[in-house]
Amino acid sequence: MTKEQMTERLKAAYPDGQVEVVDMTGTQDHWQVAIASAAFKGMSRIQQQRHVMDVFDAELKTGEVHALTIRTIILN
Repeated sequence: MTKEQMTERLKAAYPDGQVEVVDMTGTQDHWQVAIASAAFKGMSRIQQQRHVMDVFDAELKTGEVHALTIRTIILN
């Protein structure tokens, strides 16, 4: 998965969101993502993380995305 594909997928999932994606190793399988969105309002930190992981469920299962570091921010 490319940085652009990751960014597009997150922007589709969080249309109000501010998204930042970083390829941590240059191998396009270890990612760091930061998402600021009102969609996280009322969710626990774990729920927010799972919500983002669900966006890449298939890729995480196949190993296309091997590692995903997530930072979420709740927008008001």
